[in-house]
Amino acid sequence: MSKFLVIGFLLAIIGSLGSGLFYLVRDTSDEKRTVRALTWRIVISLALVVFLVIAFFSGWLHPHGLRP
Repeated sequence: MSKFLVIGFLLAIIGSLGSGLFYLVRDTSDEKRTVRALTWRIVISLALVVFLVIAFFSGWLHPHGLRP
C-alpha cells in the first residue's frame, strides 16, 4: 500500500512540473500560475519526504542495500 502512495506522490510531482512548464511557456497573463504550480511541487515533495520518514520509523518501508 505504501509503495502505491509513493508512486502517487511521484506522479503528482511530475504533473506539477509539467503544468509549471506549460504555464511558463504558454501563459501570457499576469497571473502567477507558474509560481503556484512550482509551489505545489515543493509542498508535495516535502509531504513525500515526511511520509517516507514516518513510514521508515513505523516499519512500513524497509530500506535495502545494494548487496543482499
